[in-house]
Order: sequence, then structure tokens, then C-alpha cells
Amino acid sequence: MVDFSLTDTERDIRDWVRNFVQRELMPLEPEVLRRERAGQRGLTKDELLELQNKAKEAGFWGVQTPEEYGGMDLSAVMTALIEVELGRTYVPFRFGGYADNILYYANEEQKQRYLLPTIEGTRKSCFAITEPGAGSDAKNLRTTAVRDGDDWVINGEKTFITGGIDADFVMVFAVTDREKGANGGVTCFLVDREQGWKSEPIDIMGPDERQPAALVFDNVRVPAENVLGEVGNGFGLAMQWIGRGRYLLPARALGACERLVEMGSEYAQNRETFGAPIADRQAIQWMIADSAVEIEALRWLILQAAWQVDQGMDSRHAQSIAKLFGATHANQIVDRILQIHGGMGYTKELPVERWYRDLRLLRIFEGTDEIQRRTIARNVLKGHASISGVLG
Repeated sequence: MVDFSLTDTERDIRDWVRNFVQRELMPLEPEVLRRERAGQRGLTKDELLELQNKAKEAGFWGVQTPEEYGGMDLSAVMTALIEVELGRTYVPFRFGGYADNILYYANEEQKQRYLLPTIEGTRKSCFAITEPGAGSDAKNLRTTAVRDGDDWVINGEKTFITGGIDADFVMVFAVTDREKGANGGVTCFLVDREQGWKSEPIDIMGPDERQPAALVFDNVRVPAENVLGEVGNGFGLAMQWIGRGRYLLPARALGACERLVEMGSEYAQNRETFGAPIADRQAIQWMIADSAVEIEALRWLILQAAWQVDQGMDSRHAQSIAKLFGATHANQIVDRILQIHGGMGYTKELPVERWYRDLRLLRIFEGTDEIQRRTIARNVLKGHASISGVLG
């Protein structure tokens, strides 16, 4: 028998997060919109920390962080459910106590300097692999690291680096052996900002919280003990980072879509034209119906991918499907809801256009639509994945 119900524990956690979003985050939405219209960040660093500490007092800290590091170590399915709830608001909140998965490969000395402070929230990291000429084609890296005595000297440029403006240190990937390339010739370095790399913000169409940066390394000297993992194993670490939780991106988008359709439905029932609510018009009804079907399909694609992670299965194919479906259909849904709202949807008085800009990024970052299609097609054509799915 297939059981789709939540356990009592899962339901309790989901409901706590839902209440936290409704009680602590949604009341902040008008102010967040006002600040963003004024070119400011939706939440200040202090406000985010205050919210994170409120959650921490209730035990919500390090959602997927191992218990030995003070985290909750929740399952992939539970984490996906949490992301859905957080996605129902555009207030830029995330639970504290998190560190990038590849930082757990740090040695003991590095853990003290980088991993633990990141989990505690006293240091901020960023992940830097994308370059002006190496986006989806991560094997085409040009940033180099050359050994010089006990140090490595790094030269190159990274672009569209999330968190690069505020980061205290960067996990940067550089070519250490051009002949080997991605097969043993790329290394990851932990580089403190004080060691000389520079960052410049990149203006984007989305909210400031997502503003990426360009990073420049000009003869940045890094001691050999700052290699993360082993020399030459950087590309493998990078792929682990990129694939660490692709299902979580459409999970947050799912929450946004649920909220958007609720907003669209309410507006359609209250907005009248020619003597009747526009909800009575078939054109509007089909928009709502199509969105409801896509939301339900996306929900199960996300949960299946997360379930595979919890079962220890190779879920990369399922995650690519969830990411592709979520990215394309979330953009269709927000477009429909904006259309339902008409001219008001296009204004910055409502958050619809804000979500419109924010969700557009989902089709680009951490694997474009085209890359997901390429991955899915290759898996099917080469027999790595079955069209029959997990049921065989």
C-alpha cells in the first residue's frame, strides 16, 4: 500500500513553520515591499538575525545540519515541506544554523575556522565556480591556482556569485592542472576576504537579497592548508554542492504558487466586469484550473525526489525533473495570476510583479531549463533512468 499521509511529527513540524510564517513573516510583507520600492533590502541583517533567534528558541536551527553540530538533521521530505511553507511569503527569511554541504569535508582545523563559525552564524560563505565563460559548462574554468612554495596563487574572475557581497570567505574553484581539467585538475580553496579578493555587486531584475557579485582574484596568495579536500578533487566537490538539494528550489516556488493562486482566486471573485465577477468567466476559470493541476503535479514531483534522497537512492534524475517542471510552470502560474489582476498586477502596489521577477530566476540558476532537459534526455536515451520511474 502506498501511504501519502504525514506522520504526527511531520505534521507538527509543518504546522509550526506554517504558524511562524503567518505570525512572524507575513505581517512584515507591506514594509518589505515599501523598502524594496525604495531600493532597500527587505530585511536588515539584524532583523533577519532576530527572526532566526526566535525560531532557534523554539528549536528550529540547522534544519538539515547534523545533530552533532547542533542541528535538527531533518529528512529531505521534511525539509521540502518546510521550504513550501517558507515560499508562501516573499519576506526573505531562512532558518539559521546552516553551512554548505561541502564544508563538512574540511579537516579539523578548517572546521574550527570555517564550518563551525558558519553554522553559528558568525561567518558567511559563498560558493564560486561560475565564470564569464563557464556557466552551465563548468568544465571550462579559466581561474587558475599555481603552487608557489607553501602557497597557491590564484588569478581569475568569478561571476553571478550568490552571497559574494557579504561573504567573509569564499569556496573558490580553480584549475591546478590544465591537462587533467575536470578529471583531477580542479581544486577548491577556502579564501578569506582579507587575503585580497574583491567583490562588485551585479544589478539584477530580482530583489536585492538575491543580488549576486563578481569576484576578482588578482595574485591572491593562499596557504596550502586552505585546500578543501584534496588537490585535484575540486570538480567532484562542486558537483556535490550543485546537486545537494535541487528539489528545494521548486519546493519554495511551490509555496509561492499556492499563495499566488489563492490571491488570484480571491481577486477574481471580488473583481466585477459587465455586472459579474470575473471568476464567472471561463477564461479565468481555466487559468485557475490549469494552475491547480500544475501545483498538484509539482508537489508530488518534489516529494518523490526528496523521498529518493531519504532512501539513499540516486535522485539526480528526479531532482532534474522537479527543477525543470517547477521552473517552467511556476513562471506560467505567476504570469496567469498577474494577468488575472490586470493593470494592478503590473504595479508594485501588489507583490505579484515582485514574485514575477523573483521566480524568473528559477529557470536559470543552479541548472538552466536547457541543462535540465539535456540531463533528463541523456538519462533516458542511455538507459540510466526509466520512463516507468521508481515503480518500474
